[in-house]
Amino acid sequence: MPSWRLVTGLGIGFVGSLVVLAGVGYALVGIPDENAAAESQNNVYYWSDGTQMVATGTGVNRQNLTIDKIPKAMQYAVISAENKSFYKDSGVDPMGIARALANMARGGQTQGGSTITQQFVKNTYLSQDQTLTRKFTEMFISVKVGTQRSKNEIMQGYLNTSYYGRGAYGIQAAAQTYYGKDAKDLSTSQCAVLAALLKGPTYYDPAGNADLDKTATTEANTARSKGRWRWILGEMHKDKHLTDAQYQEAISRYPTPQGRKATKGMNGQISYLVDTAKKYVLNHSNITEAQFDQGGYQITTTFQKNKVDALTAAVKKIQKSRLNPKTKEKDKYVQFGAASVVPNDGAIVALYGGDGYENGHFTNNADTSGVPVGSTWKPYVLAAAMQDGTYNSNGEGISPLSKYNGNDHLKVRRPDGSYYLNKDNSFFFQANESDHPWGYITLRKAMEQSVNTPFVQLGVDVGMSKVRDMARSTGILEGSMAKDLNPSFAIGTSTPSAIRMADSYATFAASGKQADPYSVTAVKKDGQELRGFTRPKPEQVMDSSIANNVTDVLENVIQNGTGQNAKALGRTAAGKTGTTDENKSAWFVGYTQQLSTSVAMFRENPKDHRLLSMNGTAGTDSIHGGDIPTSVWTEYMLAALKGKNDPGFPDAITIGKIHNEVGAPTPTPKPSITATPTPTESSSPSPSESTASPSPSESKTCRFFCNANGGSGPGGADGGTSPSPSDSTSPGNGGVQGNGDAGANGGNGGGLFGGQAGQ
Repeated sequence: MPSWRLVTGLGIGFVGSLVVLAGVGYALVGIPDENAAAESQNNVYYWSDGTQMVATGTGVNRQNLTIDKIPKAMQYAVISAENKSFYKDSGVDPMGIARALANMARGGQTQGGSTITQQFVKNTYLSQDQTLTRKFTEMFISVKVGTQRSKNEIMQGYLNTSYYGRGAYGIQAAAQTYYGKDAKDLSTSQCAVLAALLKGPTYYDPAGNADLDKTATTEANTARSKGRWRWILGEMHKDKHLTDAQYQEAISRYPTPQGRKATKGMNGQISYLVDTAKKYVLNHSNITEAQFDQGGYQITTTFQKNKVDALTAAVKKIQKSRLNPKTKEKDKYVQFGAASVVPNDGAIVALYGGDGYENGHFTNNADTSGVPVGSTWKPYVLAAAMQDGTYNSNGEGISPLSKYNGNDHLKVRRPDGSYYLNKDNSFFFQANESDHPWGYITLRKAMEQSVNTPFVQLGVDVGMSKVRDMARSTGILEGSMAKDLNPSFAIGTSTPSAIRMADSYATFAASGKQADPYSVTAVKKDGQELRGFTRPKPEQVMDSSIANNVTDVLENVIQNGTGQNAKALGRTAAGKTGTTDENKSAWFVGYTQQLSTSVAMFRENPKDHRLLSMNGTAGTDSIHGGDIPTSVWTEYMLAALKGKNDPGFPDAITIGKIHNEVGAPTPTPKPSITATPTPTESSSPSPSESTASPSPSESKTCRFFCNANGGSGPGGADGGTSPSPSDSTSPGNGGVQGNGDAGANGGNGGGLFGGQAGQ
């Protein structure tokens, strides 16, 4: 056993060592210079080819003030809110430091200093290092600042180096940014609002920061700001910094800050490109917004200038030719959002976010969540059905030639045979765009003409959770999906961004390989490249045959269905239109092997951002995805793919079996050798399947269907029509093997299985 003398000696020696260490540390650290801390640099953004896009920073938005130019109300606001003992304490909170050190030692998150002195010191150390060394350094500096600087000097430094959001460092920049006045002219009430921002501008700026965090909406941020503003004024009153009369005057009205303003260089689409790249950097590193906005970063993006220009030009051209907001009320407040992504890679090469910051539009429409996607959701239902089958197919994947009732105003059946009910216990009826009597039609046909009822019932039969999982596997974010997995979930109540929709459809274009969208390839600081910005690795998320069959069906949407305006592209492409209830949004999402692009169109109340109906917009009864959005898509893709080859799509091999909806009539085969053709069908609705011979660009559909399901081309003519409008209650007349599109509607037999009523 060691003697008490040894133990005592060791203890004294250890304590002495700590004292010496502390003394050395205290002697070596210097007091921070608020002027040096206030220096900012530009952040420089580069196009994908390495040429400079824009250099943007806040150097002109920073100015230090002496304490006599800073209102007493601002000083008291931060004291009451953050450090009531400011004028009495030593500037260091030992217990707070101990908690922070212990937390870091356990590998937890670092914690900031709890006193104004410590926060001032922390403001001058905006490096991205989160280490014990840094924490000790801050502690020694805080001790030295507390002993060598007056309280007025510390307060001055703190308010001059704090970050208030919107790129504003220091109280003078904040006063100009939020209220358009010098700091000395701020009212007590305005000071309380600015003090509230110090808790976190992302969440306390009333203008909102939904682009950085979906929960930081204008409404939520305004509520948070008002709550903390009210609390701060109450604390100031309680601490005797405000008289009763001053408090009543300050609390009488919330001083709403000014809206955002465009900074130098942030105009046109550049503002949204920078917004997207900045968000990506913050989400893929431990860099804080305050650190990033201090500047000094070089960011290489995936954006291609020629494609960004082409997308902007496409939107502007269609806007000019179809909309006149100056003279037509229904043309006002129309918004566009668009994005273009490289399949099998995820690189975002172009986007359209709106009219630009300089026009007061600060929301990035390409990356906003809140616009329902409508029928562009249907491919996920079909893909889930091909992968997982339905409750009556025993888990066996089903073919796109499976038939479902396409009539309007149908009751939706649960797997147990009962029907969905409304809250008042009345039957839930699903509507179509029109009351056309489609009867039992194939899923392929339903996709072609965007008929709702088959996909709503199919979604129920597959299971909406499996539809959700399929969408998620292609890159759709969980947070943008509708929470209620009711029947309408199948037809697009979810609200993914244009970026995510383009990336998701790129999964089909890449034969089932999904790569997360990305906008940044490299970030440098002080000449050193930062980690975390490698290209995402594509992952096979669905069987290639499923993805290729979805593509095959979506090719038909362009060739024969609601997306026919996209045929003007003149090359192999696939896509889907989408229109939502009350005509509040319209979409077109389409792709080739080289590029996947989504275009959203909607009307938005500029005051509360609520969606408005587009009935009457552009002089039409309603806007459909196959109209203006498809025109924008086609115009852009023509320019973006100019000079590129047309690789087509991989062949779609036979997949799944025909499992018709429960209750669908089962025809009895009737052999025959005489084909009785019916009139061919245009893109307008008709009760029977299209029997037109395929165009050259559509002939590849035979690669999927002709070996198993007959054709309607030469020698495989329509197998005959049945007496009923649904073309399904009696067999058709057989035909010899065809080489065209499938005879797929009830009596349309033909092909190898002629006379078998579309089997």
